[in-house]
Amino acid sequence: MYLAVPPTRITLRTNKEHTMDNKDFLRQRINVYAKMEVDPSVDEEVVSMLKRKFNVYLPQRRSLDESLSAAKSDHEIIELILEYRKL
Repeated sequence: MYLAVPPTRITLRTNKEHTMDNKDFLRQRINVYAKMEVDPSVDEEVVSMLKRKFNVYLPQRRSLDESLSAAKSDHEIIELILEYRKL
């Protein structure tokens, strides 16, 4: 006996949607860790937060991403910021 099953609507998430969810999740983790709102894509906010909250002074490099990469072993939050900025 054949049972007719109504067609279900399958929604496939695009890579862009998945990336945005990951980015939002990383931003939430960074904000919780820092105990403040910070936009990880804004260089000045990142540098200020690292100095004030974690006493981390980044080495001088050509870009903030290079400075963060050089200092990523100094604190766990730096790795989260780098991941966020790569997305």
